[in-house]
Amino acid sequence: MLMPAQPAPLTGGRLALIALALALGTFMMVLDTTIANVSLTTIAGNLGVSSDNSTWIITAFAVANGVAVPLTGWLMGRFGVVRTFCTAVALFTLSSFLCGIAWSLQSLIVFRIIQGAVSGPMMPGSQALLISVFPSDKRSTALGVWSITTLVGPVMGPILGGYISDNYHWSWIFLINVPFGIFVTLVCWRGLKTRETPTRKLPIDTVGLGLLVVWVGALQIMLDLGKNADWFQDTAICVLAAVAAIGFIAWVIWELTDANPAVDLTLFKSRNFAIGNIAFCLGYAVFFANILILPLWLQTQLGYTATWAGIIAAPSGMVAVVLSPFAARMSGKIDARILATIAFAAFALSYYMRSGYTTSASSWDFMLPLLVQGVAMSVFFLSMLTISLDGIPPERLPSATGISNFARIVAGSFAASIITTAWDRREALHQSRLAEAVGQGMPFQMATETLQRMGATSTQAAGAITRQMVGQAYLLASTDLFRVSAWLCVALIAITWFTRRPKGGHGPVAAD
Repeated sequence: MLMPAQPAPLTGGRLALIALALALGTFMMVLDTTIANVSLTTIAGNLGVSSDNSTWIITAFAVANGVAVPLTGWLMGRFGVVRTFCTAVALFTLSSFLCGIAWSLQSLIVFRIIQGAVSGPMMPGSQALLISVFPSDKRSTALGVWSITTLVGPVMGPILGGYISDNYHWSWIFLINVPFGIFVTLVCWRGLKTRETPTRKLPIDTVGLGLLVVWVGALQIMLDLGKNADWFQDTAICVLAAVAAIGFIAWVIWELTDANPAVDLTLFKSRNFAIGNIAFCLGYAVFFANILILPLWLQTQLGYTATWAGIIAAPSGMVAVVLSPFAARMSGKIDARILATIAFAAFALSYYMRSGYTTSASSWDFMLPLLVQGVAMSVFFLSMLTISLDGIPPERLPSATGISNFARIVAGSFAASIITTAWDRREALHQSRLAEAVGQGMPFQMATETLQRMGATSTQAAGAITRQMVGQAYLLASTDLFRVSAWLCVALIAITWFTRRPKGGHGPVAAD
């Protein structure tokens, strides 16, 4: 994010302490996008709801955060970057405490919405402040610190979430933020309050923001409720779809004609910004959907604990963290479209490898494709930001990064709803086909007789066969979705090459 003229950079121990606090602020926010992924089954059981309904815990946070991101530029211009960031961290800490004491799914979802909304300025704020406190010749170090926290967070989330859910009460996945949030708020305020950026009175596009909340909220609720309401056979789903469509059209018209739009849609006149963000959002949506569905499958069908489901996901982040510094060096020398191609090709290979899973797959079989995914993660964000923000004037970079973050986050939340619906639909289809093949004739009779010889009653034998069919149906559903994900990533390689080659070699332009 572009910063105004700043005081002299910090040095020594003070710089190290401030950098640690800022990185920790980013880490907390990113951690909370995935820490609940492997804990959904535990939370659902504790609160007495189905795993399907528990996905709202993920999407509520993501949508609220996505809607809040476009406000970041206005808040920082009106109140200053330091004040906005510190206030956001303080409110995030408070809302994390409320999530930890939630007494029902409804209350948890409300508190997650608040948590997502107040966290909007945390990532761009920490990025901007990290750049401002480091000397100009150490900017790559600042960006490296920031990038590593954004990569470590999604990896540590499932591991921490799994360990806490298995060994303590699930509420600690949120309460763990409280001491760290207090530390970040106090250190950053005391260390940076004298470095506050200039403020000015700015108009706020209340109508645009209101329309944004309406159409994004209606679409997300439609996607979450549709799978249990038989989609467009249900009147409420039809109404939500109409509200989302009308709200979106009205929002686009308003933002294109308002003098001070909350979201500057004219940026999409740039070919690289438009095509780059399409590829970025779709790629992130596929990635987010897959990091959600894998731990759900491992826990609900294959008997993995939340801890082990988290550990399975660890290799991708470790590889990404190790390779990220090398990717940053290459970004100034290699066409970003080539790096994007490497990212999408690695994603495609990772998903294709997963399409060969079996119900007897070992932990190593699950980890190997995630090692390949780590290669993709190391260059994906860097290359796509470099492409999409190429040619954007410096004064419009804050708006451009806000739109990019908003679109990516909302795409991820939509993907979470779509993938769980598709997973259940494909499972039902495969189960019906398996039932037709096994339920009648010799296969069923032979399996029943074998189980009865082992001491099972006819009812127990039928139940065991049904469980096997359900497990196999979910396996086939999962591999179907992995295969589709692989082909989508192949298609995104082609889309990427419709962009211009980014000018110059200056690495991650998002933060320049």
